[in-house]
Amino acid sequence: MSPERTLAPDELSSESRLPLAVLLLGPTGSGKTALSLALGERFGGEIVSCDSVAVYRGMDLGTAKPAAEARTRLPHHLIDVVEPDHPFTAGEYSRRAREALKEIIGRGRLPIVTGGTGLYLRALTEGLFAGPPRQEDLRERLRLSAQKRGSAWLHRLLMRLDPASAARIHANDTPKLIRAIEVCLAARMPMSEVLSRDPLTGFRLLRIGLNPPRKELYERLNRRCAEMFAAGLVEETRVLLARYGPVKALDSLGYKQARALLAGEMSEPQAIAAAQQGHRNYAKRQLTWFRREPDVHWIAAFGDELEAVSSAVKLVQGAILCR
Repeated sequence: MSPERTLAPDELSSESRLPLAVLLLGPTGSGKTALSLALGERFGGEIVSCDSVAVYRGMDLGTAKPAAEARTRLPHHLIDVVEPDHPFTAGEYSRRAREALKEIIGRGRLPIVTGGTGLYLRALTEGLFAGPPRQEDLRERLRLSAQKRGSAWLHRLLMRLDPASAARIHANDTPKLIRAIEVCLAARMPMSEVLSRDPLTGFRLLRIGLNPPRKELYERLNRRCAEMFAAGLVEETRVLLARYGPVKALDSLGYKQARALLAGEMSEPQAIAAAQQGHRNYAKRQLTWFRREPDVHWIAAFGDELEAVSSAVKLVQGAILCR
C-alpha cells in the first residue's frame, strides 16, 4: 500500500481503521527517548514508558529516565508509579499500559510506547498466560533440590513433564524452570497446554527499532555509566537502601554495582567498569530479544540523529496515511 495514495472508504480494511500505536524499541543507550520526543511533538503524541525499573520512584540516575524538562514537553505514563519495595510484574505493566493506550487514543493523540524491557513489551502486545498462583513451599523444595543436584536436574524434570516448555527454556534458567515445573504440577498438565494469552486488540501497531553501530553504542554506554556515577548514583543508592532496604529493584544494573561499592566489595573504578560491562551485555541481550519481534522497521542509527528522526517520521506518516 503506497503512503501517497488515499484510499476510498470501501477499500479500507477493518484493520486499517484501527487507531495507530507506535512501539519504539531498541537496546539501552540507542536514543529511544530522544526519538520518542521528536515523534511525539511532530504527531501530537504521548509517551508510554516500557521500562521495568523506571516504574520505581526515586530510582532516577540509574534508569536514565527522561529528564524533568522532557516530561514537561509531553505527557509521560508509567514512570514513577510505585515505590521500589512494591512488587511490579509484567502483568501489572500490561494492564496499566493498555489502559494508558486507550486513554491516549480517547484524547485523539498518538500513543508512543518507548523502552527496552522486552518482557513488558511482549506482555503488552501478546498478553501473559493465566497460570496457577505461586506455591512457595513447592518453589522452595525445587530450589533446594536444584542446589543439591544442579539446574540440569530441573531441566531433566521439566523434560519429563513438558518437553515443549523444556525445549524453549535454557537449562541454566533456574527461575523459569521452577515456574514451569510449578505450573505443570499444579495444573496437572504440561504448561504448554495451559497457556492462554490475551493479545492486544483494537490498535494498529507500528514497530520501529533502533540498531546503531555496535562499537559506537558501547562507547555511549561506557560514557553514560561513568556519568551516572559522577552525578551521584552511589548516594542515590545509599538513600534508597536506608529507606527501603536491599529490595529486589536495587539489584538492577548500576544500582547493583553501587551497592557493591557501598559494601566495600568494589572500588569505584571497579564498580564503574562492572556497570559498563553489564550494560553492554544487556544491550546485546535486548537486541537478541527484539529481533524476535514481528514486523520491526529497523533503523541503523541513534535516535537523536537526523537520519533516524527522518526515517521514523516517514514511517509514522505512511502508517497514518494508510488509514
